[in-house]
Amino acid sequence: MIQKTEPAGSLAGTIQMPPDKSISHRAAMFAAISSEISIIDNYSSAADPQSTLSCLRQLGVSVQQTGNRVEIKGVGRDGFKKPDSPLNCGNSGTTMRLLAGIVSAAGIECEMVGDDSLSSRTMKRIIEPLKQMGASIDGRDHEFAPLKIGLNSGIKPIRYPLPIASAQLKSCVLLAGLFGEKPTEVVETVQSRDHTERLLNLKSEAYGSGKLIQSSRSDVIPAQSYAVPGDFSAAAFWLVASSINPESKLSLKHVGMNPSRTGAFHILEEMGANFEISNSTFAGKEPVADLTITSANLNPINLDPKLIPNCIDELPVLMVAMCFADGKSVISGAEELRHKETDRLSAMAEILTASGAEIELKKDGMVIYGDPQFTPRPARFKSHHDHRMAMAAAVLATRGSGLSEVEDAECTAISYPDFWTHLHQLIQS
Repeated sequence: MIQKTEPAGSLAGTIQMPPDKSISHRAAMFAAISSEISIIDNYSSAADPQSTLSCLRQLGVSVQQTGNRVEIKGVGRDGFKKPDSPLNCGNSGTTMRLLAGIVSAAGIECEMVGDDSLSSRTMKRIIEPLKQMGASIDGRDHEFAPLKIGLNSGIKPIRYPLPIASAQLKSCVLLAGLFGEKPTEVVETVQSRDHTERLLNLKSEAYGSGKLIQSSRSDVIPAQSYAVPGDFSAAAFWLVASSINPESKLSLKHVGMNPSRTGAFHILEEMGANFEISNSTFAGKEPVADLTITSANLNPINLDPKLIPNCIDELPVLMVAMCFADGKSVISGAEELRHKETDRLSAMAEILTASGAEIELKKDGMVIYGDPQFTPRPARFKSHHDHRMAMAAAVLATRGSGLSEVEDAECTAISYPDFWTHLHQLIQS
């Protein structure tokens, strides 16, 4: 689908953020390994979290969905059934990497498959620690999906220093650790999103400059009955869109404000963005609030590489914001972007160059020469079937001099099914 995107005179309105994908995935998986019944409200209708529900059903878990309410009857650690067909994770790396930790530790014989994009993303980072723990798991060329999972003779505890700041890798190892008699310990030196630790009440303590997180069979899995917060990663597109478009004012409702997720918020604040936070509260263990954003004059930034794990999904749209800052911005330490749904560094370089922005692409980042008066030229942007590329291109096009187009625009359904509807509602031409 080709989506036309027109320039915005300004943006104005109030929208409810889509449910957080990361929390939706985890809520469903953790509900499945609980021994209780969980009722999850505001569960995401996006394609990726729906892949998680489909895989759980294949594993014999009772999953009933009515609108955005999901009821899951947990089967505990030992109640999963061997699926009759491969577990299809679709495009979802979270589904494959986290669920692999569960099913391989449980010793469920199965195959895990995904679409072409997911099948090109490395799974070596989870295969290696899971094998160390005694799981029977391997992949194509020992690295890629399909993953083959077999019986095991018990899960052994390990102490695992995370080689990269990755919430998916951390969660995979901790979930497998839940099946071991003695604690598995994950050492995290650079914090990534902490939904898994929060929602499972896992033991965590300071360890050097980082923290040590434990999991074992002695951990009681709590029911997951709460309303999923709005997705901060989705909100980031509107934070930028309202900041860069003159005379704009947007209100976003029930946005997840977990400190391990809101790096982009603080980066934009440092750049001079204007925000107001109100109605702060909690949804289960997760902090939420309403946000109001108005247009601002943005300053350039030299992004601290230590902040990258906290804003990895928001970096594409932050690059858009940097195009309108008054000077040179530098991103480094972001090579992980090359291992997402597409090579997001190269894809964003292509999008920004097509718009006429002045940039330099680096192996691990980008230099962006911003200009508050920058007017993107109309272009036909390639999304590479990546939802975040499509939305970043759309936000960029709102400042354009004419009508732009985004290819394969339907891919936004992966995380934000109503994105295009919301965009057209908010544009004040």
